[in-house]
Amino acid sequence: MDYRTLETLRHKHPAWRLLNADHASLIIGFLYETFIRPNLRTLSEGELVTRLEDYLFSLRADLGEDKFPREAAHYLDNWASDEHAWLRKYYPPDSDEVHFDLTPATERAIDWVVDLGQRRFVGTESRLMAIFDLLHQLVQGTEMDPWARISELERRKQEIDQEIAQIRDGALYVLDATRIKERFSNIAAMARGLLSDFREVEQNFRDLDRAIRERIATWDGGKGALLDEIFGERDAIADSDQGKSFRAFWDFLMSPSRQSELTELLARVFELDPVQELKPDRRLLRIHYDWVQAGEVTQRTVARLSEQLRRYLDDKAWQDNRRIMKLVRDIEQHALAIRDAPPSGPVMELDEPAPDIALVMDRPLFSPPLKARIDEIAADAAEEVPSDALFNHIYVDKERLAGRVRRALQTRSQVSLVELVEAHPLEQGLAELVAYMSLAAADGASIIDDARRQTLTWTDNDGRLRQGTLPMVMFCRPAASPGRTGRQR
Repeated sequence: MDYRTLETLRHKHPAWRLLNADHASLIIGFLYETFIRPNLRTLSEGELVTRLEDYLFSLRADLGEDKFPREAAHYLDNWASDEHAWLRKYYPPDSDEVHFDLTPATERAIDWVVDLGQRRFVGTESRLMAIFDLLHQLVQGTEMDPWARISELERRKQEIDQEIAQIRDGALYVLDATRIKERFSNIAAMARGLLSDFREVEQNFRDLDRAIRERIATWDGGKGALLDEIFGERDAIADSDQGKSFRAFWDFLMSPSRQSELTELLARVFELDPVQELKPDRRLLRIHYDWVQAGEVTQRTVARLSEQLRRYLDDKAWQDNRRIMKLVRDIEQHALAIRDAPPSGPVMELDEPAPDIALVMDRPLFSPPLKARIDEIAADAAEEVPSDALFNHIYVDKERLAGRVRRALQTRSQVSLVELVEAHPLEQGLAELVAYMSLAAADGASIIDDARRQTLTWTDNDGRLRQGTLPMVMFCRPAASPGRTGRQR
C-alpha cells in the first residue's frame, strides 16, 4: 500500500469517497437503517423515497428546517450516479419501476463504521477456538498418509469416549453465560457478513454482463471468437476461489435437511437466557432464508448473462439470413435484366453449385462385405497343377438309403444299422455311414442308444478293410395313426 495507490483509492474508490462525503453521517445512517439492519436486498424508488423523506423530516425537526434542503429523490439520484456509486439504480426483469440496492463498496464502508462502535466485550476465546478448528481442518484435510488420518480419528474417538464416561459419572461441562454471549455475537456477525459476500459475487457477474454488452455492441469479427472470449471470462469467474466457494456454499444451503437443521439450531439458541439478555434481532432467526433470497438474485444475474448471449446469437443469425436473402435477390434481378439479351459468355461463375454438407449422422455404419475378396493371381502356364481332386467329390444319395430302410421295415417292425449294412454293404465308405446316422437323427421313430455300441466293417474302394464303433442305431416303423386303423380296401 504505497502513497500513489492510496491516493488513487481515496479519489476513486466509492467506499473511501463515502467516508469523505460532506453528508456521510446522513448517507451511512439512512442506508444502515434501511438496508443493513433489516437485511433488505432491494427497494423500489417510491418506497425508498418515502423512507428518506421521513428520515429527513426527523432530522430537520432536530437540526433545523434549513438542514438538507433538497428533495429525497434528488439525494437518491445523486447517490446512485457514476460519480459516487453508493447505490445501484436499475430496472428488475418484468418491471417498469426503478429499484435501488446497495453496492458492495458502500456495504463495506458501513460495516467498517459499525465496527468502530465500542463493543460490549471482546470475545477472544471463541475466535481462538475457531482458529484451532480451522487449523485442524487444514492439517487433516491435506494429510495424504492414511495411517496418520486413522491415528487422528482414533485419538478423537478416545476423547469422545472419555467425554461420554465423564458425563455418565455426572461431570457435565456446560458453557457459561460469557462464552454463550461471545459465541452468539460471532455467529451474528458472520451471518450478516455472508449477505455482503453475496452482493460482491453478484457485482462481479454484473460487471461481466456489462462488459459483454459493450463488447457485443462494438464487435466486428466472427461470433465464434467473441463467444470463446466471453465464455473464457465467465469460466474464469466460476472457477476462481470465490466462485468455487460460492457454488459449494449454495449447494450446501439448498439442501432441505440443512435448512431444517439451521432453523432448529437457531430456535434453540434464541431460547438460551444469556442470548435473551443480549436482546438479539429476531430477524436473525430467518437469516438463512435471506441467504437463499440473496443467492437467487445472484443466480438470476447469471441467467440474464446467458440470455444476453442467446439474444446475441439470434440477432447474428438474423443478420446472416438477411444478407443471404439480399444476395439471392441481387442474383434474381441480374437474371431478369439479361433475360431478353443473354451474353455470349458465361454469366456467373460459382465455385460449387451447392454447399457440400457432410453430417455425422448421415454416414452409414460399417458392414462387413458379403463376399470374400479374392485377389486374381496369374498362374504360371508352365506349372502343372493336378486336378484329380476336383473329380473325386463323393455324393451320397440319401433318398436311395431311405428307400432301403423303408423296404426293410415292410417285413419287420425295426431293423438295426448293422443289419442294413450286412444286407447292403457300404459302397461309399464313411460318407454313406454318416448319411445313415443323419437319417436316424431326423426320423422321430428311430432310436440312437448311446449306452450300447455296435461295430461295423466295410471295404473302401482302394480295397482297405475299415472298421468303426458307434452307438446302437435302430430304425423303427412309425406307429399307425388312429384314423388309419382297420382293413384297407
